[in-house]
Amino acid sequence: MISIELAWQLAVAGVRWYPRSGDRFTILQPELTGDVFTISDMMVEAHEFPTGTVLGFNGTTEWAMDSVAKDDALWLPGEDQLRTMLGWTFRSLEVADGSYLVTTSSPSGIETTFHADSAADAYAQALLALVGLAVGGAPN
Repeated sequence: MISIELAWQLAVAGVRWYPRSGDRFTILQPELTGDVFTISDMMVEAHEFPTGTVLGFNGTTEWAMDSVAKDDALWLPGEDQLRTMLGWTFRSLEVADGSYLVTTSSPSGIETTFHADSAADAYAQALLALVGLAVGGAPN
């Protein structure tokens, strides 16, 4: 699973979340950060209101929480979601010496490899670099 630090960096970089069934997230409150919740059509649903998106906790008896604003939640994208966001730039995922290596390619054909302890974190690093390039920033 992606680290909370990298998930936060993706959010700050402008990667948008459109909640859907199966998405994982944590709640940005000290006592809940690190607890992972999953959106499910049966337990947690994204409700759209004119004032914003609210994540509704339906049928949970162990929590005294009915809902939380999407802005108070931090999306923890999965490997498949990160890979999809990399789009055509994604070249490969490899494992070497206990590290995960994600290689991407720029429009000019320059390949860059990102190393991390998990595949999700390697994908996230590559996406951060891609988002930085898209908004005119320097690659990490």
